[in-house]
Amino acid sequence: MSTTVSDPAGEGATHPRVQWRLRWESQLTLADHTELSDFFRNTYGPTGAFNTKSFEGARSWAGARPELRAIAYDDRGVAAHIGALRRFIKVGKTDLLVAELGLYGVRPDLEGLGISHSIRVMYPALRELDVPFGFGSVRPELQKHITRLLGRQGLGNILIGVRVKSTHPDVYLNLPPTRVDEDVLVLVLPIARPMGEWPNGTMIDRNGPEL
Repeated sequence: MSTTVSDPAGEGATHPRVQWRLRWESQLTLADHTELSDFFRNTYGPTGAFNTKSFEGARSWAGARPELRAIAYDDRGVAAHIGALRRFIKVGKTDLLVAELGLYGVRPDLEGLGISHSIRVMYPALRELDVPFGFGSVRPELQKHITRLLGRQGLGNILIGVRVKSTHPDVYLNLPPTRVDEDVLVLVLPIARPMGEWPNGTMIDRNGPEL
């Protein structure tokens, strides 16, 4: 899949028009990874230098590596990005196939211009992946943003009070191999199954590193 999709915001949008491209990971060139690495360092840099360390060199992922990316381009290069990875997680005692969403970012000069709304281009791609749900975890500070982006359109649901267990992307001799996030918000997107079929459980085990 290497598909170019017009910005779904259409005429009258408050942000510059961009072109979204859906790219499988194996389709990315070294130049693509280098450009994305620069994008993530510039995007995540304001949140702290530690958050940019994963993107040194030409590395364009932080933990788990995505299999599908939605990348927005404008005349300055990469404008926005979100990645997806199919995986089995455990919700309570139930194994569940999901498409995890992560590596979300908007170029700093475009923040506040509404470009994040066009990231909904990923939603039709998730249908093509034939997964029952999309899944992600976000910081509590992003609750209003995510609600505005997906919740008001009925595309996603935010679960509060759910812990998420993940492995570290590397082995550290001074840390346990797993960590549990107590204060994250869980985002669930009903894709092929309704929200009522999401399993009960207050603990989600990724069985791997965060995307």
